[in-house]
Amino acid sequence: MSNSPSFADDDVMHFFRTSTTHLLEAAAEYGVAHHVALSVVGTERLAGSGYFRAKIEQERLIRVSGQAYSIVHATRFFEFVRSIADSGTVDGTIHLAPVLIQPMASDDVAAAVARVAVGPPPRAVREVAGPEQFRLTELVARGLAATGDPRRVVADEQARYFDVLIDEKTLLPGPDAELGRMTFDEFLER
Repeated sequence: MSNSPSFADDDVMHFFRTSTTHLLEAAAEYGVAHHVALSVVGTERLAGSGYFRAKIEQERLIRVSGQAYSIVHATRFFEFVRSIADSGTVDGTIHLAPVLIQPMASDDVAAAVARVAVGPPPRAVREVAGPEQFRLTELVARGLAATGDPRRVVADEQARYFDVLIDEKTLLPGPDAELGRMTFDEFLER
C-alpha cells in the first residue's frame, strides 16, 4: 500500500470521502465532542482542481454530520514552496501567476489547530495565515535560492496553480484570519 493517496481526481475524492466518513463514524461511536479538520484557505475558490473538490466534499461531510466541529483553513505552508515550484515547472523554468500569497510555517499551523481543538466547537471555519504577504513568484524564487535550486521563476498571468487559473486574491485569507508568528526569513534561517 502507498504512503499517500493518488492525486488523480477520482482517487483523491474516494480517499477524502472514505477517510472522512470513517472518522465521523468513529467520532460518533466514541463520543468525540469536537471534530477538528485541517483544510486550505481558498478551497472553495479552487474547485477547478480535483484535489480541492475533494476537500470541499470533506468539509461538506463534516458540516452535515450533526457533530460539533471546527474546520481550520490554513494558508500554504512555507514547506510547500518546492512542490509549488515543481507544479509550475515547464522545461526547467518555473511559470507562476504573480498573485498574492500569505504562507505560514507548519509549526504555526499546528499551534493554531491545537488552540482550536481545546476550545469550544463553533461549527464554523477558522482561517489562519502567515504574518506576511508575498507575490507567489517572489516567495518561490526566494525559497529556491535559499536551498540552492537554480531554476528560474517567471511571472506568467496564465500559469495555473495546481491546474486552476487563479486571480490576485485566490490564495489569501479573509480579514479576520489569525496570524502566525514565524516570518519567511526566520523559517529560511532554520
